Amino acid sequence: MAKNCRNDASVEAYLDTLESTRRAECELLCELMSRITGAPARMWGASMVGFGSYHYTYASGRSGDWFLTGFAPRKDKLSVYIMPGFADFAALMKGLGPHKTGKSCLYIKRLADIDLGKLEALVAQSVALMEHRYDCCKD
Repeated sequence: MAKNCRNDASVEAYLDTLESTRRAECELLCELMSRITGAPARMWGASMVGFGSYHYTYASGRSGDWFLTGFAPRKDKLSVYIMPGFADFAALMKGLGPHKTGKSCLYIKRLADIDLGKLEALVAQSVALMEHRYDCCKD
């Protein structure tokens, strides 16, 4: 199995390996992302939970599939994947609460520290943008 491909591993079994507070946060993210995407939670690689998928092709000709949105619980933070990046979401990011960002990763220490309404809007708007740009699946 390729390192970060979608697979048939159990999301529930994976979440059961987490400490209880982190597991509860991940269960909340599962509910939120599943509701927004209309897609079930699926494992991607050993530690990423993704929702839906899209097919991309780079100018180089390289192509592949990836999830529309998802998350990965890490030891000291949650990584939430906002696939289009953050350039289009400056207003939502302002009042979100303490976080850091990478190219498409939103790093949050604890969900309790952020505005969940803004997070939900951010995920919803990012998914809508991805669905506009790509041929997406709700698998």
